[in-house]
Amino acid sequence: MDHRFLLAAAGIVATGVVGALLAGPDRPGPGGATPPVLTKLAIPAIPAPAVPPPVSPAPVAKAEKPLVVNGRVQPRKVKVPYRADGRYSVAPGTGKARKGGGEEIRYMVEVERGLPFEAREFAEEVHRILNDERGWGRFKRVTSGPVRFSVALSSPRTTNVQCLPLQTGGELSCWNGRRAVINAVRWAEGSPNYGRDLASYREYVISHEVGHGLGHGHVGCPGKGKPAPVMMQQTKSLASCKPNPWPHPRRLRSGL
Repeated sequence: MDHRFLLAAAGIVATGVVGALLAGPDRPGPGGATPPVLTKLAIPAIPAPAVPPPVSPAPVAKAEKPLVVNGRVQPRKVKVPYRADGRYSVAPGTGKARKGGGEEIRYMVEVERGLPFEAREFAEEVHRILNDERGWGRFKRVTSGPVRFSVALSSPRTTNVQCLPLQTGGELSCWNGRRAVINAVRWAEGSPNYGRDLASYREYVISHEVGHGLGHGHVGCPGKGKPAPVMMQQTKSLASCKPNPWPHPRRLRSGL
């Protein structure tokens, strides 16, 4: 066989192989055909929706059961600071004297600033007590003008100052010549001599201090087992008497 023929054939084969190797994905192979290219697409994983943890219902606070003593719902006790602002504000609002005969006495109500009591609520309770049929008489509450006296709810420290030269020790109330100074601790807590009957003690302390403003002095227990006179110092002791908050306890109770 002719050696030149063999060399020519080998050259053709080598050229085809080299051409195939040089043809990449973007280059046509022999004869102009482009081989198909398979590409694997990366599909991101979709996270599963987050499931919130179960929510436990908030605990429902039980309503505090009101304290009932001697058939009466008692006021809620509050904590009173030893010191408040030291200045008084006149309680808003006015009140008519109860019906009936006798002198109509003008008075006002003051509350020391910074105490945990609503001035209007305190004033309304004072007015109810003073105008009770078992009380001293007929009282008209005003916010200005001439008055016979004022009822002033005071912190223990202010009570001590207002009551000088009397020594109240941060515990007692007093009459100082122009004010019935009501110690806010006593208004909030009552007295051991009245037990848990705070409502009755409040009636007593208002009636007692206003009684001084009307000219009444202290008296003692009239006898064992008898109602204590309202002008007896019942906060300190009942002796052998029973607690009594009213000047005239035998009169029937009535509204304004």
